Amino acid sequence: MRLISSVLAAAACCAALVAQGVVRTADITVRGLKSTDFPRTTKLADGVYAYEQIDPTKRIVTANNLIVVTSGGVLVAEGQGTVDNVKRLVADIAVLTPQPIKYVVVGSEHGDHTGGDAAFPADATFLVHPFSKAAIERRINRPAQTVDGRRAVSLGGVEIDVLFLGRAHTGGDLEVYLPGARILFMSEVFSNRIFPSMANGYPTEWIDTLKKAEQIDAAIYVPAHGFVDSPAILKEEERNYRAALERVLAEGRRLHDLKVPVDDAAAKADFLDFANWTRKSENAAGAVKRVYMELDGELAKTRNFN
Repeated sequence: MRLISSVLAAAACCAALVAQGVVRTADITVRGLKSTDFPRTTKLADGVYAYEQIDPTKRIVTANNLIVVTSGGVLVAEGQGTVDNVKRLVADIAVLTPQPIKYVVVGSEHGDHTGGDAAFPADATFLVHPFSKAAIERRINRPAQTVDGRRAVSLGGVEIDVLFLGRAHTGGDLEVYLPGARILFMSEVFSNRIFPSMANGYPTEWIDTLKKAEQIDAAIYVPAHGFVDSPAILKEEERNYRAALERVLAEGRRLHDLKVPVDDAAAKADFLDFANWTRKSENAAGAVKRVYMELDGELAKTRNFN
């Protein structure tokens, strides 16, 4: 486990890596790392940590958490994809603090983030968007509380804002903002250098959600997947990620207007340098198909919380 003592220390460490040539990628092997180098924990601010664990469904990229430790308990943003990964997460939190886990925020309802949620403490309160409530309650076998807009959580005098900024990767994406530390955990609204996975997303709304996030006074944008790099790199990569989404949307519109069959569209799309991003081959076809669906009016215009 790697602990960095402060935001400045993290920035200094990453600045040194940049000087050596940090590879902009989400692939751990391209970074010269192995699965045995994970999980790892990075201190972002006093009592605030990023946690990177190998995503078992993707193997070469990380699934990330935000851990907020206070004198009144712990809030964890996002889960992990397996029971074993959540058990390891809970055990690593216990190394950081004896305080109990009070809240678990479900940023994304997808299995690579919720598959192990039943392994969180039975008395932890789950916060979910209404869109995801039924699915999460089936998984954890107990009630969850909903957030549709903003919910302020106070733990040990620390203000934590759980936010819904709009539909993006799913219909119920939640983010976590720490105004005191100026840290925004974005869940799957932002992945660092991973080609946009849009098979269940809302292309135009997703871009709008990112623009809303950029209006928040954040110094650190924490992604759900990909490396937790320096604050400066993460800010740059969040903008790059929006640009990637905008390119996918533009190419989808162009090919749709040309009446290119949806099954042929991804192969004919020009994604510019975004085509070199991790998991492009897995995600591109689903992304373009989702753009077609939006243009054809096939995406729900209203949110169904049943």
